[in-house]
Amino acid sequence: MEVMVILVPLALVLGLLGLAAFLWSLKSGQYEDLDGAAWRAISDDDQPPPVPKRG
Repeated sequence: MEVMVILVPLALVLGLLGLAAFLWSLKSGQYEDLDGAAWRAISDDDQPPPVPKRG
């Protein structure tokens, strides 16, 4: 039962840290353009790699 004295405050601190990280990510605009990253992943704008010359 004495381990609860350590685990409960530790769980509260970790939960508050997670909440603070989530709120920071909202404030910094991490969730502004959710569709842009998906379209960038499937877009074919890159040039194909050069083919090495044999000779």
